Amino acid sequence: MDAAEILKKVRRIEIKTKGLSKHIFSGEYHSAFKGRGMSFSEVRDYQYGDDVRNIDWNVTARTGQTSVKIFEEERELTLMLLIDISNSSFYGTGENLKSEIMTEICAVVGFSALNNNDKVGAIFFSDKIEKYISPKKGKKHMLLIIRELLNLGGQSEGTDIAAALEYLNNVQKKRAITFLLSDFMQQDYESALNIASRKHDIIGMHLFDKAELDLPNVGLLQVRDSETGQMSLIDTSNKAVREKYKLWFDDNMLFFKNQFNKNGLDTISMAVDQDYIKVLLKFFKSRVK
Repeated sequence: MDAAEILKKVRRIEIKTKGLSKHIFSGEYHSAFKGRGMSFSEVRDYQYGDDVRNIDWNVTARTGQTSVKIFEEERELTLMLLIDISNSSFYGTGENLKSEIMTEICAVVGFSALNNNDKVGAIFFSDKIEKYISPKKGKKHMLLIIRELLNLGGQSEGTDIAAALEYLNNVQKKRAITFLLSDFMQQDYESALNIASRKHDIIGMHLFDKAELDLPNVGLLQVRDSETGQMSLIDTSNKAVREKYKLWFDDNMLFFKNQFNKNGLDTISMAVDQDYIKVLLKFFKSRVK
């Protein structure tokens, strides 16, 4: 994809997702991810219904007018996007590749964070860390993340989720809301997730193509592993072969959900042809307590 094509695609994504973020998701995002505490804002005269525990007795004694302290949420947060850009993310049998939906989801969540005055950063990874973009505010910064995401993807084989989580811990010293987007077709990130979850609020977002749920019965089929590049011939008419694949897929998904649940972390699992707007809204609402 050349520079002109990338810029056009960035613009289309911005137009599509910025409106969603501003008019639909901003309030939901704010409610789902609260600040870390309350900070003093101002003192004003007592009004009927104010909590008497907030009366500022020093000011009241000095002025002779009952006054209360007003507190506001310490809002500024940091959102980190950990995005799997390995070859397997560039797969799709419908209208969209997994990577395309990942990009739109990152844009929606990112613009929602910016609308709430939060910083946004990104870590792009495959079997290694491909690029780190430090958290900042502003529309230009979010567009940079989208542009880099479109430009970098599909260049590397393999996936190392553990390395991405370890890198997050090293570069992000303060607590961050972290969206980890991947197809989670591996099971070697248990320890890294456990350590990262002690510091960060991590949401695992598993995206898959419906064709990946089951092997179709189409006889002999030559397939290429998008992670390793290895070619092989499989007999999809063999029920045992199809069942073995199904067990492998289901086992990876069970591992994903169990590991996140064990660490008290939320998960989202969706097919790329689902309406991600409804999925995200449902998730944000589930976070409000």
